[in-house]
Amino acid sequence: MPTYRIPFGGRAHHYPKPVLEKLNSFLAETSSLTQGEYLQKFEYGMSSYIGSEAVLAVANATCALELVAQYLFAKEGGGEIIIPAHTYTSSAYPFAKAGFKIKWADIDPETRVINTKSIERVVSKDTKAIVVVHLYGYIADINEIVEYARAHKIQVIEDTAQAIGTWLDEKHAGTSGDFGVFSFHSHKNISTLGEGGLLSINNPDLLPIFKAMRHNGHMPFPYAREHYWLPAMSNADMPEFNGSYLQPNNYCMAEANCLVGLEMIPYIASIISSKRDRAIKVIDRLSDYETLRFHRCDSARHNYHLLVAKVEGDLRDKLIASLAFDFGIQCATQYYPLYLYDYYKKIGAGEANCPHTEQFFDSMISFPFQSCITDDDIDYMVTSTETCIDSLGGAE
Repeated sequence: MPTYRIPFGGRAHHYPKPVLEKLNSFLAETSSLTQGEYLQKFEYGMSSYIGSEAVLAVANATCALELVAQYLFAKEGGGEIIIPAHTYTSSAYPFAKAGFKIKWADIDPETRVINTKSIERVVSKDTKAIVVVHLYGYIADINEIVEYARAHKIQVIEDTAQAIGTWLDEKHAGTSGDFGVFSFHSHKNISTLGEGGLLSINNPDLLPIFKAMRHNGHMPFPYAREHYWLPAMSNADMPEFNGSYLQPNNYCMAEANCLVGLEMIPYIASIISSKRDRAIKVIDRLSDYETLRFHRCDSARHNYHLLVAKVEGDLRDKLIASLAFDFGIQCATQYYPLYLYDYYKKIGAGEANCPHTEQFFDSMISFPFQSCITDDDIDYMVTSTETCIDSLGGAE
């Protein structure tokens, strides 16, 4: 394996010293490593931060999507779901597993996320839900999409895995639709020790159902008990929809992860502000190169979780190779159109009409852009990119 001066990276940030000190104290003194006080504190902290009355911490964002998929399939009795073809696979397969038929939506070529027009092209009388992915940290036109969905009695799931700390019209991403899903994976702008997730639920009345689905079907007994141990320590039950029962899962988030998440909440604003400022500086420094087409958005609507650009002409692969092998900068390509994966072909979801998705994937480059990259490395990456484009004849 080659060694890169600037790897694409599997870790977005380092933990501040106060967070590590709090974690060490917790590990030395705690009486419970799961289902304890920090689960509740983290949920309360995130509820306050994003402005959602009902939230649920889970093991990872995919677990949150699994819960939503299970609930919606039981409630709606099946049907179609619209999902962007340009996103990570876990935005889609939970709904395929639940039994939904996937219809792929194309992206807007400028923002690289779906919009109402792309949804209208694939919507049908059988559409039950739409997954809106705020990809790369940019909030899609969620207000317009939600208005359209409400008019057609369609549920909206916001995949906010990459969009922590973003706001549109004073609402945090993930709080406008029926459900919002957040990720605290190692790659994300804040991570809870590598894995972690959160589900925001627009209807607080559903929270007890989702709590039971998260934790092995445990629900209160439907009557008052004289002693806490009778007839058992806890009840296990699941509600019924359309003649079928929801199923229990174990998607609990560990106490240590919850503690770290709680302690990282105060750092979100500074992390996002720093990433956005850096991204805008990089984009502006490279603005004379028509070869690179960035999506520039200097507002709270974008957190620049990732820094991506479209490479004009046929220079993309040459640029990636030169940056990697001549300058030690490991760039990446994201995201392979989901319907081209063998898995989706095998389950009957291998057909789509998404030209913008394919065109962007075939020409895009994703630069390493973790929070922990130094300013010197950012400067080196920019100057190296300029040198590469000049040498490849792509300068304008």
